[in-house]
Amino acid sequence: MLSFAHINNSIFAKSPPFRTAAKRLFHAALSQRMKIIPISVLEDNYSYILVDDKTKEAAVIDPVEPSKILNVLSQTGAKLTSVFTTHHHWDHSGGNVELVAKKPGLAVYGADARIPEINYVCKDHEEFKLGTLTVTPLHTPCHTKGHVCYFVLDPATNERAVFTGDTLFIAGCGRFFEGDARDMYRNLFHVLMRLPEDTWVFCGHEYTRANIKFALSVDPHNEALLAKAAWCQDKTITVPSTIGQELLYNPFLRVNEQALKLAVSKSDPVEVLNTLREMKNSFR
Repeated sequence: MLSFAHINNSIFAKSPPFRTAAKRLFHAALSQRMKIIPISVLEDNYSYILVDDKTKEAAVIDPVEPSKILNVLSQTGAKLTSVFTTHHHWDHSGGNVELVAKKPGLAVYGADARIPEINYVCKDHEEFKLGTLTVTPLHTPCHTKGHVCYFVLDPATNERAVFTGDTLFIAGCGRFFEGDARDMYRNLFHVLMRLPEDTWVFCGHEYTRANIKFALSVDPHNEALLAKAAWCQDKTITVPSTIGQELLYNPFLRVNEQALKLAVSKSDPVEVLNTLREMKNSFR
């Protein structure tokens, strides 16, 4: 089983977020090979450390606060070799220059020339390795034209995770800054929703409570959404979710459902998605 640690309050969890977490950062009995450490940065961003525990190779995803990242990394015993940047916005790529200066020789992955220090341009679905882990970049242009999600597979355990940046959030999706609703529909339904439902979802921001508040305004009788709302009330970190969970309560993934079509008075799923995003943009 994949393991993950909640760093901002030093809670380690080796099971899904709906279960009790242990109170230590690491546990000596762990045998998992793929470890993911979410780190709260800036006001509401997430950076992540991804470790292949077999080879002790590590990558960081969107490391906007390098000093904090390196402090946590030092506790893992892993060697940092790579940076996975989801997109060029400062709150995701703004730490690249400092991190590369502190750790020369890093492979900096991305798909946008605007990403600082990029030296490996990701091609859509062109796999590469982090130790024994297989990493597949998924091009998801819309929030930005060069946005990439990173799908990670541990071949030994079949454990899977996807780092979705600002494309997919828990109970939400990103704004269409450099694309439109048709682009986002493709990203969600033809890319991310084709991943296995047990794939862990690690998004770029802690927006969950605000997203759920909006979701309840358009889908108030959704039992899965109501349960998620109750679960997250006392949580400071709500990642990860799974693809399967998001299909149950994320309104932007339910645009083919009659309840959401009625809520926005649209029938075409792309129009439903566009209307929901416009409503969310002004929702308070």
